Amino acid sequence: MSNEAQAQKISAGQGFIAALDQSGGSTPKALGLYGVTEDDYNSDAEMFDLIHGMRARIAEAPAFTGDKVVGAILFEMTMDREIAGKSTPAYMWEEKGVVPFLKVDKGLEAEANGVQLMKPMPELDTLCERAAAKGVFGTKMRSVISAANSDGIRAIVAQQFMVGEQIIGHGLMPIIEPEVTISIADKSEAEDILLAELTSALDALPADQQVMLKLTLPNKANQYQTLVNHPRVMKVVALSGGYARDEANAKLAENSGMIASFSRALTEGLSAKQSDADFNDKIAGSIDSIYQASIAG
Repeated sequence: MSNEAQAQKISAGQGFIAALDQSGGSTPKALGLYGVTEDDYNSDAEMFDLIHGMRARIAEAPAFTGDKVVGAILFEMTMDREIAGKSTPAYMWEEKGVVPFLKVDKGLEAEANGVQLMKPMPELDTLCERAAAKGVFGTKMRSVISAANSDGIRAIVAQQFMVGEQIIGHGLMPIIEPEVTISIADKSEAEDILLAELTSALDALPADQQVMLKLTLPNKANQYQTLVNHPRVMKVVALSGGYARDEANAKLAENSGMIASFSRALTEGLSAKQSDADFNDKIAGSIDSIYQASIAG
């Protein structure tokens, strides 16, 4: 795989990044929305087989191509499995023209100072080595902000950039994701603090380094425009954060230069019970609507 070609695909940004990285904790809910209940499987192994089947069905849909989907974030088990006889990262890039990323965080610590930092990742170097060997272009790691607490948000950004430096050392592109919870009363204030902290951290990066940012759709349109234009940022992508697809698309379209990286909003309306024709029509409509919102700005 060509890192240069993948970097160009992402930086050009004519499309969006599909988030196909539901973890073990969120898989039952994702399957439930897909019409697969906990009565339909008897073990974690069966559960992960079913979620991989859903992801593979999405990836194999005719509309899922690099024309509108520039990247896909994979769960570790997804990276290690196959689609249509190829490793998932190879299938994504070689068959679909979609740049593969990998979720690397191991979940969240208990909340302190209004935020949840990432749990330790002692296996990160080994995981990055495996990912690079499989042709993965970059990584994603998530923290959560639940209050406009300056100390907490500063700690989140510091941790994200520290781990990001480690990931860059493996030749991978880190997606830094400090998610702001959409339901908090002081969301706008949290976003102002986050903007300042991210700007400071980006300004401190060496001139030859870049990161990507995955940010909650902001209350104020173009809140993060200076980050979109920052020379140390390859791309700013937006998470849907629980917004339904239509609302997420409308909010995204107000933010120039941001593209989507949706999970639940992407799979909304899909069902295991749909025929292949109905499923492919539904995912095609979802992909097109998110693509249009991503290029609207």
